[in-house]
Amino acid sequence: MPKINVYLPDELADAVREAGVPVSAVCQRALEQAVRRVTAIRETVLGDLDDAALAARLPGFTQRARAVLRLAAAASPGDVGTGHLLQGLIDEGGNLALHVLRAIEIEPARVTADLAARNLAEDAAGPGGGDRRFSVPAAGALELAVTEATALGHNYVGCEHLLLGLVAEPDGAGGQALRSLGAELRLTRRAVAAALAGYVHLQASQASPLDRVTTVLADLTARIERLEQRA
Repeated sequence: MPKINVYLPDELADAVREAGVPVSAVCQRALEQAVRRVTAIRETVLGDLDDAALAARLPGFTQRARAVLRLAAAASPGDVGTGHLLQGLIDEGGNLALHVLRAIEIEPARVTADLAARNLAEDAAGPGGGDRRFSVPAAGALELAVTEATALGHNYVGCEHLLLGLVAEPDGAGGQALRSLGAELRLTRRAVAAALAGYVHLQASQASPLDRVTTVLADLTARIERLEQRA
């Protein structure tokens, strides 16, 4: 059986040893899940997919993330590119990724305007074969979203992970638009982590998460920026 080395930060490695966590089994399980998700993305044919069909095809994706994919598919007459995915993220309207964008001072309306100036048809050039599919950059962004979710230890892929996948993907119009507006990957990752922490805190206090998370997120992001400036 091939061997794959896993490198952990010292603090995490010490905690893993102390807890006696079976690293090999955990890593194998996470990799199996990631491989299944990536394979499902590459094999997905975009037709009249309702939510049930999309959930069966991409079971790790949240309901909002699936709604984004359906909106993206509806917006493109052919294959779906990263620009369509990003516009779908904006059009869905109620996801955590939008709060993250505002927290890093990118208004969704500016993203829409930037996308309108780009050639989304070129971005949606797919792998061929006749059936409508995700373009190569779009499939790459979705695969990176899976990777980001796995790296965060999450067993689901949400809109916040999709945003990170789009920022990280180098070739598509979606990532180019986000980066041109200031969405640097490391900052966006930290903003996502802060947003998720704020969301969990607000859920625990039985507040209305999406109504108040922007305030909490702005405070946490400001703290991160102050720490970075001191460093």
